Amino acid sequence: MQLPEHGANPRRVYEKLGMTPPSRILDFSENCNPAGPPRAVIELWPDLVMRLHAYPDPSGEPFLSKVASYHGVPNASVFAGNGAAEILALIAERYRGQRAIVVHPTFSEYEATLMAKGVEIERIIASEVDGFKLPVDAILESISQADVLYLCTPNNPTGVLPECEDLRTLIRKAGEAGCEVVLDEAFIDFVDESKSFIPELNEVPHVIVVRSMTKMYAVPGIRLGYAVAHPDVIAELKSAAPHWNVNGMAAAIGAVCLGEELYRETAIRHAAEECLKMSEFLRELGCTVTESAANFLSFKPRDAGKLYSDLLAKGIVLRHSENFHGMDGRWLRIGMKSSAEMEELRSELAGALINS
Repeated sequence: MQLPEHGANPRRVYEKLGMTPPSRILDFSENCNPAGPPRAVIELWPDLVMRLHAYPDPSGEPFLSKVASYHGVPNASVFAGNGAAEILALIAERYRGQRAIVVHPTFSEYEATLMAKGVEIERIIASEVDGFKLPVDAILESISQADVLYLCTPNNPTGVLPECEDLRTLIRKAGEAGCEVVLDEAFIDFVDESKSFIPELNEVPHVIVVRSMTKMYAVPGIRLGYAVAHPDVIAELKSAAPHWNVNGMAAAIGAVCLGEELYRETAIRHAAEECLKMSEFLRELGCTVTESAANFLSFKPRDAGKLYSDLLAKGIVLRHSENFHGMDGRWLRIGMKSSAEMEELRSELAGALINS
């Protein structure tokens, strides 16, 4: 039986498995900031309601200008989208009928959007023996035959952050080979904005960076993301997108979120602290754990399938790895939640892992 392709919506997991969901569910399968949206967003709500009668700005303002200012790039280098999912679908159209390299395990939407456009995909699998580090040599061997290389930094689901020099090497070689590079930085703001590749885009016009507002700001319901790239690439994305692809409320909320520096700092610190505690806990119980730089981690217990089912029975939902090539159901992913929820999870895991 095929489980859902993404985290979140835990009741669908119970439905797929024919299980009756308990009255209380703790969902660690999704990885949004457990603090919830910034207070400034809540305070903005009455004003947002008053805007419902107006059509949104077709380019995604005021969000688009705030993104450009935040990253110090021209407005013409930014595209605002209805979530990173829409942006990935529009980017995939650039490579219709061509050839792509996708490095696994990774986010399933890359292949889903590429396959819909008839793109030939070469899968390169990062080795769990090497801690899922970016397989630079294997990528370099294939890059001259590809039209685009997709990289997730930090990677989802492992949380592993590629070395900057490795990325620069791959991007340089890709440019020499006429291969574009799509960098998915959906979780980079949980690491350090200085790790983003956006400041270097002037030197590498063949790179497209995709960002999401969903995770850091806990606003998955409004669907908001953006791409930063050479203005020519951005113009092509805009020409392929529907008119009014970003709703007015999302654009207003996104603009406010980007001003929340203390909120971001608090989220980064919380995620790092909880990730470290969970990593140490799992290793003490004999699990293999990824070296995650993000607000989630993946771990390999003795029997991931049994642990997953046992926790579901207790109302605890982890992210399975059935659709992550290179993990193949043997690993589980945990999104960092509140300190109290993380402690409750450790308590349940302790009993389950010790008795397994």
